[in-house]
Amino acid sequence: MKRYLLTIAVIGSCLFASPAVAIQEPVDRDIIAKIRDEGLNRSQVYETFTHFTEDIGPRLTGSPAYKAAADYAQAKLKEYGLENPRLEAWEFGRGWEMDKFSIEMVEPRYMPLIGYPEAWSASTAGEITAAPIFLGDKKQEDIAQMRDNLKGAIVMSQPIQTSFERADRPQPTLFDHPVAIGQPRPPAGPAGSFITPQNMARMLREAGAGVVLRPNRGEHGTLFVLGRDNGEAALPSIVLSAEHYNMIARMIQRGIAVKLRVNLQTRFLTEDKNGYNVLAELPGVDPVLRDEVVMIGGHLDSWHSSPGATDNADGAAAVMEAMRILKAIGARPKRTIRMALWGGEEQGLHGSRRYVEKYLAGDANKAAREKFNVYFNLDPGSGPIYGWYLENNAAVKPIFDAWLEPFKDLGARKNILQGIGNTDHLSYTRAGMAGFNPVQDYVDYDVRTHHTNMDTFERVKADDLKQCAMVLASFAYHAAVRAEKIPVPVKATER
Repeated sequence: MKRYLLTIAVIGSCLFASPAVAIQEPVDRDIIAKIRDEGLNRSQVYETFTHFTEDIGPRLTGSPAYKAAADYAQAKLKEYGLENPRLEAWEFGRGWEMDKFSIEMVEPRYMPLIGYPEAWSASTAGEITAAPIFLGDKKQEDIAQMRDNLKGAIVMSQPIQTSFERADRPQPTLFDHPVAIGQPRPPAGPAGSFITPQNMARMLREAGAGVVLRPNRGEHGTLFVLGRDNGEAALPSIVLSAEHYNMIARMIQRGIAVKLRVNLQTRFLTEDKNGYNVLAELPGVDPVLRDEVVMIGGHLDSWHSSPGATDNADGAAAVMEAMRILKAIGARPKRTIRMALWGGEEQGLHGSRRYVEKYLAGDANKAAREKFNVYFNLDPGSGPIYGWYLENNAAVKPIFDAWLEPFKDLGARKNILQGIGNTDHLSYTRAGMAGFNPVQDYVDYDVRTHHTNMDTFERVKADDLKQCAMVLASFAYHAAVRAEKIPVPVKATER
């Protein structure tokens, strides 16, 4: 009777098991062993990462440094033996470079100040030494009456900064329930502002201000510095550490005579107005499936105040290393594996969006879109790949769970059903294709490194780069040999 009951129980468990248990997703342990051996013992990823951060440095889209990084990547991909390493150009606009910058307090005592110009800032009219004018406690009508005094002046345009970036986004792999995904909402702007930033910018431009200073939400010398090309309306614009900005504002309010010295010299670059993507392939070998495409990628550009170590030199280096590993071990995927390093991500996902528009989106690209399988992106965060944001696509969970499991001894944890916004995978999901981004580490990412002057070499560990490259290589390979394509998410993440 016991034997009979045991038999019935076994049969019942098979009949009522979930599809994820009954039909196990295939995992090629032999190819993973080769990927791990190559990725752990003969890695080149740290050298690639170091070249991007130390040899080249900041890689603002449209700058010569970005083009140098793209040329370097293309040359390395050719050295790896990948197929057709190339640069693909797309129209971006004028580039920008900074040739000289200094900002100091010279009265009532000397003190160098912590600051950084915004990208696409105009130059000052030489060196300006003057008492700054603090407008942070003024109403719009008061500023209008001060117009004549603002011409050529050093203007402090915002109130004293009282809110700061003090919280990183939560780590979703540490919870058994959904958590808020993505960077926390920026703290509220400075209290007591009487005028919108748009109106302030317009009034200062019309008045001919000499240079505009503003605080930021960073602390301890951390500067969040971005920028945009305002064309002929561009003013010299500098972000100061909040502590230094606030100190000067308080001194002015206390009636202390303050004098600053500022010199900013920049250039707008118009000879080459292109942005560039870097692409290369590992061709598929299956006669039926080789025209289908699996893609991996990440953006190569950064902002200009730091070498963009975690955003996104680490991602770009890991993508290149994943392709090198697959080529080095002699991988023979059924589908073609293509990699891309995107330009212009920081200005609005431009590189990936232009690629999708040209090759995959719309009625004219219907056939190419049907042959497209999946895109794996590597961008926000640092550290190892803990898992993947699944874009609320439950169908891929058993697939990705099986592929992630072999890397749990190297820091992988679990996949997250939720999606994430603001990365290049959105260019694909918004066009109706499968695109995913991994979950990484966020400790000190949002408060210290993301889009700041502190996103430096020290933020990244070699072992984490190796792990990311191996996981990317394995996921790309398994997607490229899988019998069926990756299920497409129902809907793109729009946040």
